Amino acid sequence: MRLVFDACALIACLRDETGAEVVESLLLNPHNTCLVHAINLCEVYYDFLRVSNKATAQSAISDLMATGLIRREDMDSAFCQKVGKLKANHHLSLADCFAIALSNQMHSELVSSDHHEFEPIANSGICPIRFFR
Repeated sequence: MRLVFDACALIACLRDETGAEVVESLLLNPHNTCLVHAINLCEVYYDFLRVSNKATAQSAISDLMATGLIRREDMDSAFCQKVGKLKANHHLSLADCFAIALSNQMHSELVSSDHHEFEPIANSGICPIRFFR
């Protein structure tokens, strides 16, 4: 199964928050192809940098990549237009729009805990969302 992870899912896993075991299980399942857009990975990095230091932030990213998580850097014109359309039409952060666009492009589910942002997206059929908590 293909899965795209948003920053809150990855941060929850790294910080052992509620639902971390679900995210970890998805990341470590050899039958899953786990993806993250570079923009969402940047969110993880700056979150750890803000509350800790550069070494901790770099270690967090290294730990994620060690699971086999695949970093995507899709930024071609068509992809950016999809991101822009999502941002223009929905109350979402730009980073969330990147996660949704990548999920749609890869025909995958988006893993998140952010019900407020993503329930309207799931309910409207824009993108399948797997809420881990």
